[in-house]
Amino acid sequence: MLIAGPCVIENEKTCFKVAAALRKTCEKLGVTCVFKASYDKANRTSNQSFRGPGLDAGLKILAKVRAEFGLPVLTDVHTETQAAVAGETADVLQIPAFLCRQTDLIEAAVLTGKIVNLKKGQFLSPAEMGQVVRKARAAGGRKILVTERGTTFGYNNLVADMRSIPLMRRFGFPVIFDATHSVQLPGGGGDKSSGQRELAPVLARAAVAAGANGVFIETHPDPDKALSDGPTMVPLAEMPALLKTLLRIRAAVD
Repeated sequence: MLIAGPCVIENEKTCFKVAAALRKTCEKLGVTCVFKASYDKANRTSNQSFRGPGLDAGLKILAKVRAEFGLPVLTDVHTETQAAVAGETADVLQIPAFLCRQTDLIEAAVLTGKIVNLKKGQFLSPAEMGQVVRKARAAGGRKILVTERGTTFGYNNLVADMRSIPLMRRFGFPVIFDATHSVQLPGGGGDKSSGQRELAPVLARAAVAAGANGVFIETHPDPDKALSDGPTMVPLAEMPALLKTLLRIRAAVD
């Protein structure tokens, strides 16, 4: 399973270009693809950074992607109200890592009946994510994904511990590995985060070998010109080769 797309919805044209390329590649390789893009990046380092088109405009674009390319869509939600509204359009609602302990938000997302992707906070151990999963289950959640995205490691750095994948699989739900946010250097650019995109494929390969059920990879036609998380996103043109490699690793360890 692949969750992929640009970090933030920049415009309809970019979303369509990414979705078209992902669908073509994933259909050829037999990979289940979920298109990901955020209508609002509410946790940008600086209040001067681009956040996205907002809830209403962003959901309209996601709905067009869904209709035009037949891909299920995923987006972040930050409040209970957003969860209810986004649940009318999105197939998967994502709880951001910084908000993964917000009980009311988790419950609101689960109550939409949609798949809920719980991202592990950078401040939590794999075992502590069990409490987050229990909150979702207590609210009636049965369609749950759990995503590893690195753990805070000193200033402006994250470390991805591959032990978290088998540990979190014990919760009974698919575990996704976020390869691009795991190479983020939070606040490393002063008024923005930096990153090491060249290492994202390395961690993706390691995660598949460790038993991840899927990968989360943000991608963009020209990451250096992206409006959010450009330093961590994989260039769109490199996605086919990366996915082929991941499939070979998956076949080897199965």
